[in-house]
Amino acid sequence: MAPAVQQGRLAAQAAEVLLGCIRAGEWPLGHKLPGETTLAAEIGVGRSTLREAIRELAGQGVLESRQGSGVFVISTDIAEDWDVVLRRVSVASVIEARVAIEAEAAALAAHRRTPSDLRAMRRALARRSGSHHSAEEFADVDMALHREVVAASHNEVLLELFDGFVPRVRVAMIEMLKLRPIHDYEADQAAHSALVEAIAERDPAAASECSRAHLTGVHRALS
Repeated sequence: MAPAVQQGRLAAQAAEVLLGCIRAGEWPLGHKLPGETTLAAEIGVGRSTLREAIRELAGQGVLESRQGSGVFVISTDIAEDWDVVLRRVSVASVIEARVAIEAEAAALAAHRRTPSDLRAMRRALARRSGSHHSAEEFADVDMALHREVVAASHNEVLLELFDGFVPRVRVAMIEMLKLRPIHDYEADQAAHSALVEAIAERDPAAASECSRAHLTGVHRALS
């Protein structure tokens, strides 16, 4: 067992000690931690401090308290914050992830879309139309349409992932549009219209392919 924690910031220090034990393999993945009284004595803190430390690690995705069963190890390390991951990776990597997310979302939308979803997509498509937008405005109306497609999948996880990607890719899209403006807005708009119509026609294969083809083109442009 690691040495007892020192005075000051006891809960944070206790969490560090527990995490160190988990990383060292003392409590493997899926293992139940010792009882509260035993564990508090082992690391030299009171039970209230131990509970706070456990709550901290639970919030970081390392521990899970199961009512009536105890506290279990569900990860051997702290999950890296989404924002940190997105700041580190390249825009091309984000676009590749968008391809995977949005192609699947488009297929699901073709199955699950409601009349309300379809109206929202068509309104977003209309707002996207034309070459009068600034680069910033076009990036925003384009993202708004893509978000409506993902929302129509009625999968909250896909939508949350999409919302996490948007800020990371928006700046790159604006820079690309300023350097290489879209020359054929009609063809670009027609491609997005085809996506919406495939969803309207409940054709998941066509919807997925429309989404994939468009984002693959964006990936090539940004790479």
